[in-house]
Amino acid sequence: MERRDFIKSATAATVAAATALPRAEAQSSSPAKSSSRNRPESPDMIYRELGTTGERVSAIGLGGFHIGKQSDPAESIAIMHKAIDHGMSFMDNCWDYNDGISEVRMGQALRNGNRGKVFLMTKMDGRTAESFNKQLEQSLGRLQTDMIDLVQFHEIIRMEDPDRIFAPGGAIEAAVAAKKAGKIRYIGFTGHKDPIVHLRMLEVAQKHGFHFDAVQMPINVMDAHFRSFSKDVMPVAIKQGIGILAMKAFGDPYILQSNTVKPIEALHYVLSQPVSVLITGIDSMPILDQALEAARTFKPLTEAQLANILDRTREAASEGKFELFKTTQHYDGTAANPKWLG
Repeated sequence: MERRDFIKSATAATVAAATALPRAEAQSSSPAKSSSRNRPESPDMIYRELGTTGERVSAIGLGGFHIGKQSDPAESIAIMHKAIDHGMSFMDNCWDYNDGISEVRMGQALRNGNRGKVFLMTKMDGRTAESFNKQLEQSLGRLQTDMIDLVQFHEIIRMEDPDRIFAPGGAIEAAVAAKKAGKIRYIGFTGHKDPIVHLRMLEVAQKHGFHFDAVQMPINVMDAHFRSFSKDVMPVAIKQGIGILAMKAFGDPYILQSNTVKPIEALHYVLSQPVSVLITGIDSMPILDQALEAARTFKPLTEAQLANILDRTREAASEGKFELFKTTQHYDGTAANPKWLG
């Protein structure tokens, strides 16, 4: 099947589903819709439903990679504590981030009652049940918890990744078993390369009768113009009731270097999409303050404002040169370390 025909067939019936913006303002009196513990909410943060899980989480999430880059662990922990104190309840991480340092520091930050205040997510690179289980046990230890709210298959960037995960002895078997054992609560997947790979992962999951709870993908001011996850994948995920986790709002940080948008504007653009959470890298207190300001000042952009942003970014975005995660291997950690896959 040709690429354009595959995408067309996968999205034709679902485009309309992407039009509704899930804008849930902070209301601390709102009861949880699932059996999960109630997490405190701040009037300065936005909260949204995570797909059809019944979970209510902050619309801005703290990215795990950047929180492991500080030379002083105390700085990392202070950033996370401030984020939690200001209502940021979604915590992102990954087994391989900074050789495990990101998970270790997050585990330290979540001591003394903070674990109950957040929705904790991390990712596994393993494609086999054996490698997935080994990585999961390491992550549980680093994060100092006996249960992770959401575990995602990391870097689904190759057409064969879904086949490996859903094959006999594949990682899906370990993930389902871990969920039954109470080690994880929800299962998702991530990727940043090409929307057709995400669509294939969803297709293979359906063939195996499996429903993902969340999917993480690049959503930003340039994505709509080049290999668009927002156009091709987001409508399908919405129709299936899958929570959408947006990433790469700044393109780390090449989109901002294009001088087409300002940081707050870029964050407001993503928050104006039908996403559950915008996960953004936060490596300093000023960057944290920027994210918190984006939440405090957010109002869904009008159609005219969205069109204006897309007009400004169209030329710069046309060849993907500011979305290097799509066009190069610079961000493909599992390509540089195939042993992680198992």
